[in-house]
Amino acid sequence: MNDSAGYTPPKVWQWKKPSGGQFASINRPVAGPTHEKELPVGKHPLQLYSLATPNGVKVTVMLEELLALGHTGAEYDAWLIRINDGDQFGSGFVEINPNSKIPALMDRSGEKPRRVFESGSILLHLAEKFGALLPRDPDKRTEALNWLFWQMGSAPYLGGGLGHFYTYAPEKIEYAINRFAMEAKRQLDVLNRHLADHQFMAGDEYSIADIAIWPWYGGVVRGEVYGVAEFLAVQDYTHVMRWADAIWERPAVKRGRMVNRITGPLADQLHERHDASDFKTRTQDKLET
Repeated sequence: MNDSAGYTPPKVWQWKKPSGGQFASINRPVAGPTHEKELPVGKHPLQLYSLATPNGVKVTVMLEELLALGHTGAEYDAWLIRINDGDQFGSGFVEINPNSKIPALMDRSGEKPRRVFESGSILLHLAEKFGALLPRDPDKRTEALNWLFWQMGSAPYLGGGLGHFYTYAPEKIEYAINRFAMEAKRQLDVLNRHLADHQFMAGDEYSIADIAIWPWYGGVVRGEVYGVAEFLAVQDYTHVMRWADAIWERPAVKRGRMVNRITGPLADQLHERHDASDFKTRTQDKLET
């Protein structure tokens, strides 16, 4: 164990210095904007302000899937929000999402602009708006929503829990890593047991539940998130791996994953997306059906 085992919390916590770790410079105990900055607005009714983290990928995959289904109203502008630079604390972004987290969407298709924040809310908004990727059958619809909200409640233990303490924290804390590794493996087991008997999360129908869960748990088992695949022995979760690989083969998923990405090979990055033709400047064999 390390010195943190002897830490005694103060009677009243005060913010005295950055907490350390990769994201220390953007963490603070207060809300609201830190600077004035208007957001750009493109030509489409749907304006997305995001970054290709797992939460951001959910929405770009959703939009690309809608376009693949022929919903032309789902055309969108995707603007890059660099969270390490504090873009999410600009006044324009905070007006859309007072919680200062990506992704954030402005839907300008109605009589007045409508802000939509929190990735699960955005997925549900788009599914209902276009009547797609959410089962019509009441039982299947409820099952899809069950898993959508499961993801919203579970992923913080994977990302802010294991992902932070294993990958980003300035020191390795045995208790924290063990605690969140146990929970991450339990969550993978929940998914693995369910997917043993189901093609997708809501049964035989691909839905927003899959779109929400895949960037997180699919990313983990495919070795793309937090570098914990070997640590968690993800090869044991064979049904999750089958599901994750199958979704990765979807052309819309490959496109959506590229949007607002600023890490990895340059051919996989599309910092901003304003038209489907923007993908033509990137490696085409990744997008073939």
